[in-house]
Amino acid sequence: MATTIFVMTHKAFQPPEDPVYKPLQVGRATGEDLGFLGDDTGDNISEYNCYFGELTGLYWIWKNYKGRENIGICHYRRYFTDERHLYFSSDDFDRILSEYDVITSNRLEAEKIYWKVYGDAHHIEDMQAVGEAIKKIYPQDYDTFISVMEGIEHYYGNLMVMPRDTFDDYCKWLFDILFEVSHHIDPTEYPPYHRRVYGFLSENLLLVYIRARGLRPYESTIGCSEEKVESRDLVLATYQLLKMGQIDEAYRLFSQIVDLRPDVTLPMSDIYSRVVCTEQILFTLVAEEKAGVTGMWEVSHDLLVLIDHYKKVFRIFSAYSEGSPMSDEDFSYLKDTFVSAICAELMVKSNLSKYLKCTPLDEERVMGLYE
Repeated sequence: MATTIFVMTHKAFQPPEDPVYKPLQVGRATGEDLGFLGDDTGDNISEYNCYFGELTGLYWIWKNYKGRENIGICHYRRYFTDERHLYFSSDDFDRILSEYDVITSNRLEAEKIYWKVYGDAHHIEDMQAVGEAIKKIYPQDYDTFISVMEGIEHYYGNLMVMPRDTFDDYCKWLFDILFEVSHHIDPTEYPPYHRRVYGFLSENLLLVYIRARGLRPYESTIGCSEEKVESRDLVLATYQLLKMGQIDEAYRLFSQIVDLRPDVTLPMSDIYSRVVCTEQILFTLVAEEKAGVTGMWEVSHDLLVLIDHYKKVFRIFSAYSEGSPMSDEDFSYLKDTFVSAICAELMVKSNLSKYLKCTPLDEERVMGLYE
């Protein structure tokens, strides 16, 4: 059994060379034609891409693509990968699906139940409407829905590969639910990011479907081929303002964009941790300027240089937090680059250790350097 993986995209990109991957432009009815296969022919919901995100592509495949092979969905920068971080080939997909019922993204565990996860990021009333739709249309699946929502496990990205019959059944189930929900919520006044409500709602419905149908999932590592374009553009815009010496303007722009697009800070969007470091750099620059302290601005006005500097300082403090003495070389670097107590305190209060994969900073040891 062969496999076709549709690569959902809304931007021009270089597709993988393996012919198993077929680019599909989503939302083409309202956007520029990128020269790929589009989701705006036949039976389609392409014009509603601002509400459904990549699901307009999923709907198009379900209604228009006639192939009976295994069907998969990934994104222009997110792919299923093996332990060597190589993209799966057709043979890999076929082999896995000979043993499992579905391939998904690796399951994540949150620190709180999914009701809370979704409610903190979006409108909880919308997910409650999903529950009511399931109770009405698929009542046999309602207990599973509640169990998933009250648990801490979740999938992300609407990434999947299934045999065609399972794919068709899943799509019918999913769109039955989402179209019912559409009669009870109105996202037209939501900010642009939150307007993609049906895409957000559907992400963990895949877990509901898998458990309700008793399917055996193969949970795969997801590799990112590049940063999210919005994350990259935010760093570039901030870079340009700092080059012109406009710290306050850079801070305001950054805050406005993150408020509108909180997803730009997610690890899968910000794969080089440049956005989260930029945020802390801006906090530091503004605080040092307000206090009249010589600090990070003396190092460079080049954001990319400051990001490298910030990561190096953080890792110096991280190593010191483990209890070992600080080397003369590291101490000289902190002194020569004007690392202020303000900068150190903001580093201690940040959660960057999880992004930079190093030891959390020990406040007593780090701040003791400034006594």
